[in-house]
Amino acid sequence: MAISEERIREKLRSVIDPHTGRNLIEQGSVRNVAAVSNRVTVELRLAYPAQRFLPELGRMVREALASETEGAAIDIDSGFKVQAQKVQQGLTPLPNVRNIIAVASGKGGVGKSTTAVNLALALRDEGASVGVLDADIYGPSIPRMLSLSGKPDSIDGQHLEPKQSLGLQAMSIGLMIDEDTPMIWRGPMVTQALQQMLSETRWQDLDYLVIDLPPGTGDIQLTLCQKIPVSGAVIVTTPQDIALLDARKALKMFEKVSVPVLGIIENMAVHVCSSCGHAEHIFGSGGGENMAAQYGVPLLGSLPLEMRIRADGDAGVPTVEADPDGAVAEAYRSIARRTAAGLSMRARDKSIALPRIVMQDT
Repeated sequence: MAISEERIREKLRSVIDPHTGRNLIEQGSVRNVAAVSNRVTVELRLAYPAQRFLPELGRMVREALASETEGAAIDIDSGFKVQAQKVQQGLTPLPNVRNIIAVASGKGGVGKSTTAVNLALALRDEGASVGVLDADIYGPSIPRMLSLSGKPDSIDGQHLEPKQSLGLQAMSIGLMIDEDTPMIWRGPMVTQALQQMLSETRWQDLDYLVIDLPPGTGDIQLTLCQKIPVSGAVIVTTPQDIALLDARKALKMFEKVSVPVLGIIENMAVHVCSSCGHAEHIFGSGGGENMAAQYGVPLLGSLPLEMRIRADGDAGVPTVEADPDGAVAEAYRSIARRTAAGLSMRARDKSIALPRIVMQDT
């Protein structure tokens, strides 16, 4: 019996992408289907980086097609293509940067910077080209987390060359001042300095630039969000009620400046005793999930309160890099895939033609 291409496409509708909640046909991931003699070829292109997920996707597709292709050879050509998404009206995307993802929190002390760096490394692990901008100008911590030091170079005397570490491009005001020097600047000076760092750094063909915003929702944060061409934002919070109150303010701030909130990352969700294995919700439980449901945004994932995450950041080798096969690193990668997948479902910016394609046979 001849294999029907139409039936194959119909079967592919049953394959749900766990990172978007949509089937492969609906989200436009099926580029081509061919059935010739006793061989079936399926060409898949996800719109977000998912290098480590592609083998699992291939298994899901083969399983879905099994009843229609018994005895046939199945070739699956899978990969991803990151495209530029729209930014706020009236702003122009940065050259050589497809998407900017802002990482924000309503208050300090919730692990925002640690989350931002590990998110960037997780996106790198999934095959993306990634940069990090440390916009937390009063407490820049990215240089320490990425073991960076020394002032950035300038080839032409007008632009800064991003520092390179762990496969990331990075820039921070902390690279231009001594670590112990306080930043006694008023809001307009902060805003101007960050805009200069953003626009005068020669970023090199980035799929994503992750910006670690200052904590809070004051004038500095609001002005930055109005002037930086952001594709989407994520909110970092702990399950604690006090932290959630401030996280809600951060979410509302992005709504006011028309920046889509891609989801909420719940940090320090549970602590597991290293001696006895007892799990305890020190900062409460269910807060991030309840907030996500209240505002109709995804809960991108929950991360544990674990000493190693802190220690790895202090040592300059964040956990995704230090323990790539561990459960925490996989949690960060899952969050990264869901973040990028959610962004990919937004409207695209057709003014930027910087496609980046990665293919893998699975």
